[in-house]
Amino acid sequence: MVRWKGFIAEHNTWEKEIDLENIRETVVKFKGRMSTEVRSQEKINRVEDRDFRRGKLLVKYTAESI
Repeated sequence: MVRWKGFIAEHNTWEKEIDLENIRETVVKFKGRMSTEVRSQEKINRVEDRDFRRGKLLVKYTAESI
């Protein structure tokens, strides 16, 4: 999905990666950033799943008295 600079989201388009050769460096940076974010989220999910199975509730899931 390509978001075109200077245009609104309605103008986003799906493009073949081969057609984006002129911005190869940008595509490589994006893939690296997304890969890092996915790995981070997977790590968070594993920790939350492990803690949940131990019977612990994470702070974001616990009630708090006001």
